[in-house]
Amino acid sequence: MIEKFNGIIYLIIFVVHFGAFAVYAFRCLFTTKAFVDQYGMGDGAAIMTRFFGSIFVGSVLMAIYVGFIRPNGLENTWAFFNLIFLQNAAAFIFAIWSHQKGNLGVNNKTSVEGIIAPGVLTLLSAILCYGLADKIYS
Repeated sequence: MIEKFNGIIYLIIFVVHFGAFAVYAFRCLFTTKAFVDQYGMGDGAAIMTRFFGSIFVGSVLMAIYVGFIRPNGLENTWAFFNLIFLQNAAAFIFAIWSHQKGNLGVNNKTSVEGIIAPGVLTLLSAILCYGLADKIYS
C-alpha cells in the first residue's frame, strides 16, 4: 500500500487532502443549514451549496477508487490529479479575488477560511502531482 504512494508521506498527504474534501462534502450536503448560517449566506444558498458539495463527493469517491481499490493503483491517473489541482487553484484564485473585490458574498461572517482552505488544498494537490509523478504520468 505505502509503495503505491511512493512512501508514507504522500499517503498521508493524499488522505489529509481528500479527507478535507470529505469533510466539506459532508458539511455542504448533510449539514447545509449550519454551513450556510456559519458564513451568513442565507437559506437561498442551500441548492448551490449542495451542488458544490456533490462535486466533492465525486472527487472523494474517485480518490478512494484510484488510491485503494483500482488494481493498477495510481498508474496513469494524471488527468484526475491534474483536474483536482486545477479545481483547487481556481478556488484559491477566485477566493482571493472575491475578498479583494469585497462587494459580493463578503459580509461580517466572512472569514479567511475561504482563502486558506483552497490555498492549502492547492499546495497539497501540487505536492501530490509532483511526488507521485512517476506513477500518475506512467
